[in-house]
Amino acid sequence: MRVETLDHVNIVTGDLAGTVSFYRDVLGLEQRDPPEPLQPDLVQWLCDAGGRPIFHLVDRARMDRKGPYANKLGGQTGSVDHVALNCTGLEEMRARLDARGLDYRVGGVSGISLVQVFVRDPNNVLLELNFREG
Repeated sequence: MRVETLDHVNIVTGDLAGTVSFYRDVLGLEQRDPPEPLQPDLVQWLCDAGGRPIFHLVDRARMDRKGPYANKLGGQTGSVDHVALNCTGLEEMRARLDARGLDYRVGGVSGISLVQVFVRDPNNVLLELNFREG
C-alpha cells in the first residue's frame, strides 16, 4: 500500500455561493456539480487545470455528522495550517487579488526561485499560492 497523491481538500462553509465565487473567480478553478447522490445546491467541486476536483465545498447544512468526526464551521481542525497550490501567472493573480481588495502577503524561498502568495478564502482557510516562474 502507498499513497499516490492528495485527492482533495473538503471545506465546510456557511456561504457556499461566496466560497464557490472565490475559488472560481479569484483562483480560476472550474466549478462542477458533484456526482449523484450528492446535491449540487449543497456541494460543489472546484477543479484544477487537469479537471481534477481538488476542493470539495460543502454547505454547512449538509454536514450532519456527530461525535469526533463532526465538522464544525470555524472550529479547530487540528494541526493543519494551510493548503498549498502550484500556480502560474503571478502578476495576473496579484491583479485579481488587488482588484477585489483582498489582503495577501508575498514571500518566497529564494534558494529554489519560489514566490509565495498567502491569502485567506472566505472561510479563513489559509492558501499558499506557489509560483515558480522566471
